[in-house]
Amino acid sequence: MSSNEPGIGFGTVFHPEPDPPRNGPVAPVPHGHGQLRGLPRKRRPGMIALAAALVGAGILASVALYNRENHQVPVLVVTTAVPVGSVITSADVGTTTVAAGPGVQTIPARQLSQVVGLVAATSLRPGTLLASSELTSKLPPGPGQDLVPVALKPSGLPASGLAPGDQVLVVATPSGSSGSGTAPVLTSPVAAVVEAVNSVPDQDGDDVVDLLVTSGSGPSVAEQAATGQIALIVTSRASS
Repeated sequence: MSSNEPGIGFGTVFHPEPDPPRNGPVAPVPHGHGQLRGLPRKRRPGMIALAAALVGAGILASVALYNRENHQVPVLVVTTAVPVGSVITSADVGTTTVAAGPGVQTIPARQLSQVVGLVAATSLRPGTLLASSELTSKLPPGPGQDLVPVALKPSGLPASGLAPGDQVLVVATPSGSSGSGTAPVLTSPVAAVVEAVNSVPDQDGDDVVDLLVTSGSGPSVAEQAATGQIALIVTSRASS
């Protein structure tokens, strides 16, 4: 058998496709062969922006959840109202867990034993986080101050009451009777800060208020208070 006979022999048999006729109809191409893919549909910019916003919101929510669950720390919190100048006890503070961000002053819960026995440098409110700036190791009066207890009749106090940290003016209230013959000890008002207020009146029905005045003014304020002719004028309220 001759190797020149078509279709017989060894190797790969190549069958070229016939050239399409130059003139005349083009033979149909079988489905799936030689067809161009259709152009992708045009996406709407609004839908793309919405999708991007949803993805961003999901990322932010995941980060916030991670920070809230994994970056909380135990800190000290005030559990009872503590007037300024009072010694802090173990019943006044407790612990809580918060995710405190930068700039928030806190005291770690492990320092609870170190806080007990310190003095409140300002009025402490229940439910607030305790900060080191609100504590001091010294009882009033401080340097340059006198602590004066003053018994006042209800008429000599504001109807809204007083609170530790309030700034007041101590003034004399002479009776005005010409025959009294008692000149007021205080000839001008004395600035003072309320250090403590006794919530229970004394046996005479007077309210006792501890006042911090500048050193040297204490004796005059005490003498004026002894006459019973004294009153307090509030000039500034303590921050609540």
